[in-house]
Amino acid sequence: MAFIAETPSLATPLYGRDDIELIERKTLYQGFFRLEALELRHRLFEGGWSRPMHREVHSRFDAVGVLLYDPARDALVLIEQFRAGAVDDPVSPWKLELVAGLVEQGESLEEVARREAQEEAGCTVGALTLLHSYYPSPGACDERVTLFCGLVDTRELGGIHGLEEEHEDIRVHVVAYPAAWELLNQGRLDNAMCLIGLHWLAGQRASLRAGSRRALMHSDNDEE
Repeated sequence: MAFIAETPSLATPLYGRDDIELIERKTLYQGFFRLEALELRHRLFEGGWSRPMHREVHSRFDAVGVLLYDPARDALVLIEQFRAGAVDDPVSPWKLELVAGLVEQGESLEEVARREAQEEAGCTVGALTLLHSYYPSPGACDERVTLFCGLVDTRELGGIHGLEEEHEDIRVHVVAYPAAWELLNQGRLDNAMCLIGLHWLAGQRASLRAGSRRALMHSDNDEE
């Protein structure tokens, strides 16, 4: 029988911020986003400290995404827009995504989700459920993304949305869940928010739809 060494609980990190020595931090570029150069060293798993190293970090605002789902119609909202980061994509730089936006000073994460749903999809969000909070690319970027599911009524949704002053040109699609899942399998939904959101929805869809039916039955009984 192979011997498995006892390891610390992964629920608690072995090292924290105090185990890094930040020697120097410089701003290389400051525009809408910032590029920083760091010189640092950190503790090693086998003991001692690393040699000083240089790393470049893309500093961004934190972001919020929201999976807009209509359990009564088993449909979700996808938005389509041009993405500069995908300008060299061999298929298209126009991407299908979830509604998302950056956190502005003084805003709660829930407020961002509701604001962006209105700005990008003309949509009023009901109940919000927190899915995950994660770093999309912690090796080079400090952005943290928080992802929600927001329950909506997709009737009458569609058309072109976005803020003209932000050069947004956003087309809204209401997509049945089976069709969205097929787009995922075809590789058309090729960003982290869509991947995480759709896989979460695959596990929660039945309970969300059952809850919607119960709410509708209670509403009908109240009217009687």
